[in-house]
Amino acid sequence: MAIELKDVQQVAEELGGRFEEFKSKNDKRLEAIESEKAALAGTVDSLNEKLTDLDAYKKQLEDELAALKRPGAPGANKHQSEHKTAFSQFLRKGHEDGLRELEQKALQVGVDADGGYAVPEELDRTILDVERDESPMRQVCNQITVSTSDYKKLVNLGGAGSGWVGETDARPATNTPTLAQIAAFMGEIYANPQATQTSLDDMFFDAEAWLTQEVGREFAEKEGSAFLLGDGTNKPKGILAYTLATANDATRAFGQLQKIHSGTAGDFDSDDIIKLIYSLKAGYRRNGRFMMPQMTVFKARTLKDGNGNYMWQPGLQLGQPSTLAGHALVENEDVPAVAADANAMLFGDFSRGYTIVDRTGVRVLRDPYTNKPNVGFYTTKRVGGMVTDSNAIKVLTLSV
Repeated sequence: MAIELKDVQQVAEELGGRFEEFKSKNDKRLEAIESEKAALAGTVDSLNEKLTDLDAYKKQLEDELAALKRPGAPGANKHQSEHKTAFSQFLRKGHEDGLRELEQKALQVGVDADGGYAVPEELDRTILDVERDESPMRQVCNQITVSTSDYKKLVNLGGAGSGWVGETDARPATNTPTLAQIAAFMGEIYANPQATQTSLDDMFFDAEAWLTQEVGREFAEKEGSAFLLGDGTNKPKGILAYTLATANDATRAFGQLQKIHSGTAGDFDSDDIIKLIYSLKAGYRRNGRFMMPQMTVFKARTLKDGNGNYMWQPGLQLGQPSTLAGHALVENEDVPAVAADANAMLFGDFSRGYTIVDRTGVRVLRDPYTNKPNVGFYTTKRVGGMVTDSNAIKVLTLSV
């Protein structure tokens, strides 16, 4: 069924209606006497869950509508088409004739001669698209693709002096800017999906699409966790694996993220939301967004500001996300749940704060022997991640 604009509008209208009902019930719950609270709490929780479902459904419809309007990729050149055809035969039958030469003609780089075959460029892009759709981190963080096994970047820590002078005064030398080199924490991620040879022999079975979906989903799940929590050993170093300190931007060491204490172990309120937002400099706040798991969104949805207005507001227009205190929300189940001392919420400009590094070339090794009668496709990709601006992301820690 084709997705139309009216479908999104209908869901948005229902979302708005449900939110008005949710506010009414929640207000009554807050004002109710003890005997009424239990019954109203159940109704509020049910409506809260329905708001989450409608919000997610609206986003899904918007994504599908955008996909329908997206222009097709430019036509592949002859070598790329030949490479794709040969790779399809490799997946289905294990035929390798001329595949290595076609890889080279298709300008695939970074391919290990003993490490399987590189997927065609079109499939490589599709795997990354699947990962972006599946992974909250890829949706909001900066992403780059490199052809080398690692990635380094110079950052300016400040220190370049300046001063005021008269028209004919001497211009003394200013201080030299302080530069630091940061490097992505890289690792190799793998997946090993299995298919029967009977399925592969079926001309109606789309082997490339199957492999793309299986690998993209597995990679997205593992990568998403590493981009947030990874320790940097043979995997990306995640945002929350960096040192967290209470010092502000002016005094905190480069590479450390600022944490804001909620003042209550295992809990937060509307004042903590505001404090988290304004701990971030104005230049970062313009593109600032929250990141938290779904159950934390449930709690945040019940909060009110000092004027009695709900801080969470549904996105009722096409392309408009739901917001918390005026900023977009990203649900990420890898963020720790509400608990004492948990780093339960992040806020910042993630595109400036964290960079995901993909090395060109996903490789596939076909294995028809290990798990007969299934054929395994051992698929690997090198990927990394690093904090690039430690002032761009703040963390709310639920502690005194």
